[in-house]
Amino acid sequence: MNDFLQTVRERGFIHQVTDEAALYARMQQGPLPGYIGFDATADSLHVGSLMQIMLLRWMQKCGHKPVVLMGGGTTRIGDPSFRDDARPLLTDEKIEENKAGIRKVFTPFLTFGDGPTDAVMLDNAAWLDELKYIPFLRDFGRHFSVNRMLTLDSVRIRLEREQSLSFLEFNYMLLQSYDFVELRRRHGVGLQMGGSDQWGNIIMGVELNRRADGAEVFGITTPLLTTASGAKMGKTASGAVWLNAERLSPYDYWQFWRNTEDADVGRFLALFTELPMDEVKRLAALGGAEINEAKKVLATEATALLHGAEAAAQSAETARRAFEEGQAAESLPSIEAPLPAAVIDLAVQAGFAASKGEARRLIRQNGLRLNDEPVADEALAVTPADLRDGAAKLSAGRKRHVLVRQA
Repeated sequence: MNDFLQTVRERGFIHQVTDEAALYARMQQGPLPGYIGFDATADSLHVGSLMQIMLLRWMQKCGHKPVVLMGGGTTRIGDPSFRDDARPLLTDEKIEENKAGIRKVFTPFLTFGDGPTDAVMLDNAAWLDELKYIPFLRDFGRHFSVNRMLTLDSVRIRLEREQSLSFLEFNYMLLQSYDFVELRRRHGVGLQMGGSDQWGNIIMGVELNRRADGAEVFGITTPLLTTASGAKMGKTASGAVWLNAERLSPYDYWQFWRNTEDADVGRFLALFTELPMDEVKRLAALGGAEINEAKKVLATEATALLHGAEAAAQSAETARRAFEEGQAAESLPSIEAPLPAAVIDLAVQAGFAASKGEARRLIRQNGLRLNDEPVADEALAVTPADLRDGAAKLSAGRKRHVLVRQA
């Protein structure tokens, strides 16, 4: 059995651990089930969740049992952690639709089954939907101190800003803690993992297991992940970097990693690929133009984990043809529009700009090209005459391209 804690610490996954020595000792005894919860607030997860997914993958690779907990119950409330306002409440039908989309994200990363280290996917609606309010308060509510709950950062910050925190949201941490109890009772789960913003909730679950059942369980959090320039991981100018191919093509996913800032390459290779750390360090040490080769390795390795080796190789080849040979490769992402169409409208549709005004600024900065020629006229219309083999190539900068086709 490989040393899970040593592996993930070396690769940069560890921020905080409850009683690391005791957790290490428990993990040496045999497979330990550990879980991470994912609320179904959208029909896909995005790159901001990828560190948690990789943590589950490493858990399985090191001989332990990953548990994916779908928040079919808690999604009805919404996690208030570090939010300025309440999440919009979703219908049961929308939650089910979102859960189906999220399930597909995990298939490439985890092996599911009935074995001791096979992953399982559970849903907290299985027990939360059956809760009776008075018995829950009597049996579990008495273990929570409101005084302490008010000091948790996720709650305190909302109150200090004088932003409303509903009683519905205030209950979230009770239910998340109760999830940990039910998972331990039903499935022997002894470890909860999550982002650094979940530390308070995880601690509450660890303590509830001890107070309610005298059981020892553990928690791990990962560091807050931002880019070297301070941007939040998983967000780009054109929106979230989704993990479902229906939301974001493998090619665009490859491009996201290819566009990594120089200072982030080594860190992201350690977190989002399975390359040996010696190779990660070698690639991270490359300087000058060579760092671009490391970025291509990052893009291809990360894309292969999610979309498969074939899609990753095809994306890399598409990029090579588009950027190194100047060809409008057929596998570039494409959009359709009735032609003629204003080039500024197409730039917005392609995600190169958030508004027409932003598209005009892109043109003024010589940042937009049609068929590899700079667009100088803000009033330009793309017509059928601009099509080459059925498509026109629209580019923003050197790295973002789409094919425009007649609708």
